Amino acid sequence: MTEPPGSDETVRWEAYPSWGQFAWLYFMSLLTALRGLLLLKFDIPGWGLWLGGAVALLVCAACLRRWARYSITSSRVTVTNGYTGRVIETVAIPQIEELTIRQGPMAQWMGIGTLVIRTGGGQIRLRGINDPEVVRNRLEAMRPAGAAPAD
Repeated sequence: MTEPPGSDETVRWEAYPSWGQFAWLYFMSLLTALRGLLLLKFDIPGWGLWLGGAVALLVCAACLRRWARYSITSSRVTVTNGYTGRVIETVAIPQIEELTIRQGPMAQWMGIGTLVIRTGGGQIRLRGINDPEVVRNRLEAMRPAGAAPAD
């Protein structure tokens, strides 16, 4: 794990959204590719556009996955743009008031979820992270001793 430049913070956890977060794009890409292959098999024009569309959907999924990078350091939670390195959102750990996990049935089955971090001034969402319970427990352990337990 790396340390942020020019600081005494140590990175405790770092991740991009899980591939499973974009399962719907993979499914649509598969359907698009199958349609292109059927058109090719029956010698119907336009099959190349469908296969090109399937590739474009896969490229979109790969680009979206790297759009945000989540990190938890010894003192804050940060969402950073994965391409430019620009900080999108940040919150100091002592400011965290509530930690909640949101998971639908598919996300729960895939082991991913959204960790919602609420503070007095708003919230940060870490979408599509693997094992959100583990990340929440890490944050819970890092909160100051006098802080109220988060949900």
